Amino acid sequence: MAVQFVDVSLFVLRLFVGAIFLFHGLPKFKMTAEMAAGMKKSKTFVVLLGFVEMIAGLALILGFYTKIAAVLLGLVMIGALYHKISKWKVPFSTMNGTGWEFDLVLLGSNLVLVAIGGGAISLDALLGIAF
Repeated sequence: MAVQFVDVSLFVLRLFVGAIFLFHGLPKFKMTAEMAAGMKKSKTFVVLLGFVEMIAGLALILGFYTKIAAVLLGLVMIGALYHKISKWKVPFSTMNGTGWEFDLVLLGSNLVLVAIGGGAISLDALLGIAF
């Protein structure tokens, strides 16, 4: 019964997660110095992170090498979770939205895409890319 909606659900998940990473990757190019200072990382690291987020986010939206893009974004989220939990001691949830619950949902979403793939509504399916 629910099987008929799997491909549409994966398409929607890819669109939403990809859009989030595009949205969060762009400021890393526009406000590199501010982002680097806030993250306590180099400007080079911030630009590289923004590049990965934007390219992999676009790949998710298109369903192009979905599993590889999801692995890369999953690694980004593991890094974000590590820093927020261990280094910065950020609580799970805060009223201003700076907690790490959102990062955890993005990690879980990417793990689903790694496990299942992009579905039939993807360039992967059209081009016969499978892993």
